[in-house]
Amino acid sequence: MVASAAPGFDAFYIPVPPPGEDELPCSDGEPMDTEKHRRQAAILTESLDLAWADRDDVYVGANMFVYFSQLQIKKNDFRGPDVFIVLDTTRRVRKSWVVWEEGGRTPDVVIELVSPTTEDVDRGEKMRIYAKLLHVANYFIFDPLTLRLDAYLLDARTGEYTRIVPNADGDVACPRLGLRLGVRHANILGVDEDWLRGLDPHGRVLETPDEQARNEARLRSDAEKRLADALAEIERLKAHH
Repeated sequence: MVASAAPGFDAFYIPVPPPGEDELPCSDGEPMDTEKHRRQAAILTESLDLAWADRDDVYVGANMFVYFSQLQIKKNDFRGPDVFIVLDTTRRVRKSWVVWEEGGRTPDVVIELVSPTTEDVDRGEKMRIYAKLLHVANYFIFDPLTLRLDAYLLDARTGEYTRIVPNADGDVACPRLGLRLGVRHANILGVDEDWLRGLDPHGRVLETPDEQARNEARLRSDAEKRLADALAEIERLKAHH
């Protein structure tokens, strides 16, 4: 009698699931290049979050890793976008964006805030990854120091980016979000500067929470002054009678 062969390793192999959000690194420990870069990222994320405050199907991330493949994890050679937006998802707190835990969803829009140390990568390797691997519909490259803004739309047929031509004001469309981006001067937390801002379809700036609070306070103050003036006028008229 010939003994049957012992079962091989494959018979007992159980696929190991890829690591998830809680196991993967969520920071590379490297801060953004300048204070203006950090403030710029905050302005974009805070204003977009506020604009979509009544929606739970949009996610806005900043300076966060985006994981899309096992090879990428092993090589550890891809830093996430400075700012990215994902539609048709769930709005919740995340440590990083892990594509295989998000039902295959990848960013719809990416905004990179370039500097002399990152520009070659942002216009080269990252641009290729966003187009070919992540299929990011709209890609924007902005230099907070020189104010140069370049906008791109993904051609689904070729998998290549084509330029979005700015309008007469220098603003560029963001078709995927139904918004625009443009440079505007503003005082943000005591700093007077030119900033990249999200704009609604009518060109109105998407406010940060600080700007909204200041504008609401100004409106209340104006309304109180009008009321006080009206009451004073009533008293004046009474006195004349």
